[in-house]
Amino acid sequence: MPVYLHSEITTYSFKNKNVIKDWLKTVIQLENKVLGDINVIVVSDEELWKLNKKFLKHDYLTDVITFNYNNNEVISGDIYISIDRIKENAKLLKDNPETEFYRVIVHGLLHLLGYNDKTSDQKEQIRSKEDSYLQILKLI
Repeated sequence: MPVYLHSEITTYSFKNKNVIKDWLKTVIQLENKVLGDINVIVVSDEELWKLNKKFLKHDYLTDVITFNYNNNEVISGDIYISIDRIKENAKLLKDNPETEFYRVIVHGLLHLLGYNDKTSDQKEQIRSKEDSYLQILKLI
C-alpha cells in the first residue's frame, strides 16, 4: 500500500518525495505495524482551520490534523498539514522550515500509530519519538 503526497497550495511542492515516502514506511515498520494508505495533504491555515472546526469542533489554528482509518495493525489515514503554521512555527522556534515540516509529518503519523499528546508525559514521549525518527530521516 502506498503513501501519497498532495498539495492543495499551488505554490508548494514536495521536495524529496521518494525519501519522505520511504521514511514514513520505515517508521511504520519500526513501530511493528503494516502500511495501509497514508495521505499527506498540505493546505493553508484557513483550510486546516475549517477542518478543525467542522470535524473536531475546535475553533483555532493548528499545524496538523489526522484522520485515522486504521484497521487493526494496518495504518491508514489522512495527515493534513498547514504550510502556513509550519513557516510560522519555524520562525518562532528559530528552526529550519524543512525540519519543522518533517517533524509535523512524523507527528501526524505518530498520532495514526496511537501516540497522543494530551498530557505532559505523552508530549514528552511523542517529542522523543519525533526526534528519534528525524534522525532516521537523515540516514535515508
